[in-house]
Amino acid sequence: MDQPAQTSLSGDPERIGMNSFFVGCGYVGSQVARRELTDGGSVGALVRRVKSAATLNSIGVDTQSVDLNSLALKPLPDLTGRVLYWFVPPPAQGLLDSRLAAGLGAIRRGFEPVRIVLISTTGVYGDCGGEWVDESRPVNPKSDRGQRRVDAEQKLQKWCQGRDVSSVVLRVPGIYGPGKLPLKRLRAGHPVLAPQVSPWSNRVHAHDLVAACLAAARLEKPARVYNVSDGNPSSMTDFFFRVADATGLPRPPVIGREQQEEALSAGLLSYLAESKRIDNSLMRE
Repeated sequence: MDQPAQTSLSGDPERIGMNSFFVGCGYVGSQVARRELTDGGSVGALVRRVKSAATLNSIGVDTQSVDLNSLALKPLPDLTGRVLYWFVPPPAQGLLDSRLAAGLGAIRRGFEPVRIVLISTTGVYGDCGGEWVDESRPVNPKSDRGQRRVDAEQKLQKWCQGRDVSSVVLRVPGIYGPGKLPLKRLRAGHPVLAPQVSPWSNRVHAHDLVAACLAAARLEKPARVYNVSDGNPSSMTDFFFRVADATGLPRPPVIGREQQEEALSAGLLSYLAESKRIDNSLMRE
């Protein structure tokens, strides 16, 4: 009897060299790229910052600095036999991901990658009233940033179906890890919502996200969409309290809902307008 295809993204990915190409290679992407190099793969990248390109080139990633808003002006390199990691976020404005649209348009027919791994966000689900949410939940974004991510997912799936290219979408919440903790905010004493009114939120450690990206590139028959989280939803306030306690910093002051409009940024308010608990069972199966 045939064994079912493995779909898990958890655990240490198989140590095989894979040729890969990154569009966007920042905090997470650079860690994935280093692992691909360590495993013996050939790695290339396009990034926005000249300094980032220099750093990546110094470790063996063939990197160019380009305007990621004008990818359609020049074809992407030959991606045959490579995994394309699409890690550049959508533009900060609007409802569409014009960067992804341009990037897909820059892939020449006959030179397609074997798979595209896209980092999306759990924000595509919108506000779920604190319910547990798995991949079967219909997308229902309430914010422009969530809508841009839905647009990216839909564009990618349509393009990949038309070109017979495998794709994996990783829906990711807030990322934490070395260099990705709210220490500056804690030191500044910025307030957070009182625990009793702070909604459910979700996170993933950078190390686990890197492993999930590598596994998504390597699985023979992956699912099309995965929730990638640490499986421990809590409130943002609880997370800030835990970080403060672990680092010896004072816990931030708390405010009520009636004060949030004046005390918190628009970006933070948009996150606090949504409450959900991410079910990561599929990535662990």
